[in-house]
Amino acid sequence: MIKLIVDNNEIEVEEGMTVLQACLDNEIYIPNLCYLKEMDNPPGSCRLCLVEIDGYNQPITSCTVKVEEGMVVRSNTEHIRKLQRTAFELLLSVHHVDCKNCPANRKCELQRIAKFLHFGLKLKRLEPLDREIKVEGDHPFLEYVPNRCVLCGRCVFVCKKKNGQAMLSFAKKGFDTVISFFGEDNSARVSCEECYACAEICPVGALLVKNSKRSAHQRLAKNNNSQRPRPSGRGLKKGNNSLAASIPTLPGGALKGGGK
Repeated sequence: MIKLIVDNNEIEVEEGMTVLQACLDNEIYIPNLCYLKEMDNPPGSCRLCLVEIDGYNQPITSCTVKVEEGMVVRSNTEHIRKLQRTAFELLLSVHHVDCKNCPANRKCELQRIAKFLHFGLKLKRLEPLDREIKVEGDHPFLEYVPNRCVLCGRCVFVCKKKNGQAMLSFAKKGFDTVISFFGEDNSARVSCEECYACAEICPVGALLVKNSKRSAHQRLAKNNNSQRPRPSGRGLKKGNNSLAASIPTLPGGALKGGGK
């Protein structure tokens, strides 16, 4: 067992665990979208699970760092909250917010994170950038709504884990990136008809089961690996900060200048 300090509290966890999972297992909520406990190499792409760790020059994604004996972690500093709200605001700028008509309403991870960060889902500093991408309805059993998708990759991971190979993947590049289905043979269709793991794991209602658009989300809360957040509060006030520049990234989950 490994002992470490998180927000001035000592916790004890199994060796080899990520800092994020160690916190979640000990009822210390850290916002996250692209992480699942079963992942060997979490992507750290959502930039929401940032923490400060003694020995690191800059905040780092907690899902990409393994616990160490005596490690000192801070998850709730003012600087961390500012970075998380910035990352979240950038995410919302390309997400079509229409909660009342979304099947993930009240079970949505974005609503949970917004409540925890005391951040409104309505943009105040940025203009929404709607992507003109049509809803993908060619799949016989699933429907994909790209303007809800946060590109977390959970669906790709669970599909590959359950079926041995992913029957959906990232397609296109940059601002136009989407999730795309492939595998038109009978075995692929049968696997999807008996599975729906991708729709169940989607945190935002971007993947739907045809003819049963709410059923895949009834178990969404159970699939989520994080605890309930704190009560909601006001959103971020207007300002002139450069949002994208405030969360520079490097491969491996570290922020720019964030090496140990």
